Amino acid sequence: MLTPASRLWGVFACAVLAAFLLGCEEIEEPKPWIRVERPQMLFTDTTLLDSYDKGVLNWRLKTAYLERWADKEIVTVRPVFVDIYDSIGERVAFLRADSGSLDMTFTYVYAYGHVYALTPKGASVRADSLLWNKKDNLVRTASYVRVVSEDGDVLQGVGFESDAQFDNWKILSNVTGIFQDAAKRMKDEDKRQAEAERLSNPPSSSSQASKPASSPSRKAPPRGLPPKPKAGKP
Repeated sequence: MLTPASRLWGVFACAVLAAFLLGCEEIEEPKPWIRVERPQMLFTDTTLLDSYDKGVLNWRLKTAYLERWADKEIVTVRPVFVDIYDSIGERVAFLRADSGSLDMTFTYVYAYGHVYALTPKGASVRADSLLWNKKDNLVRTASYVRVVSEDGDVLQGVGFESDAQFDNWKILSNVTGIFQDAAKRMKDEDKRQAEAERLSNPPSSSSQASKPASSPSRKAPPRGLPPKPKAGKP
């Protein structure tokens, strides 16, 4: 039978053992506070950005996500939908891409990822990226580009340059193409050129050479009859 002293000693021993075991556990230090960087400007709904040239709407960019970081002047958007307008404010062309970036003053727009543009004449442009610069109002890329004309011709090459409305454009190098009804169109073109040359150079009217007028001659009297005497003075 345990005496009170032995019981007290047992309780004390258990307390010492528990304190020892707790002291051996690794003490977790509080984790330092980590600041999460967040963009200064963030829109996750439909957002419109307009660009004007001399008071006339030039481009209208529509996106579903827009962000801008505090230490940068670059705005990142995705996706990119751009309506392009002419000098009187009429919508003439369209551009779309997976993503894009621009600065706060709208001096450039860089679209990249499955870029697709539709020109006023109905041609379509596909490229990896397109860059519009407000300074010269031109659209450029150094990447591969593929253009399907309004007639169905397919042109492809490296490098592309166009005005902001995609009205006048050119592929810069390594151009190859597939032309629809090429033989027929060449024949029609030859006919048009021949007709144009005929109209510009009409044949000169040839004047018939006139024979010199012969002087009247007297008829010889019939044979066997004396010639009529000339009337003389009496």
